[in-house]
Amino acid sequence: MPLIQISQTPGLSDATKRETIAAVTEAYAKATGKNPDSVWVTITEVPRTQWGVGGEPLG
Repeated sequence: MPLIQISQTPGLSDATKRETIAAVTEAYAKATGKNPDSVWVTITEVPRTQWGVGGEPLG
């Protein structure tokens, strides 16, 4: 069973998270021919202070 993990900074509403999970599931199932019922998607919100780009923290 495929597992797709999304890490991002906090801020998406619950409705947007639901839409994102549905869209990612549909796209993956279409691209791979997998049954959408077998696709798992997680969204992990990571505080900006725990992200870094170019050697510098975002937070």
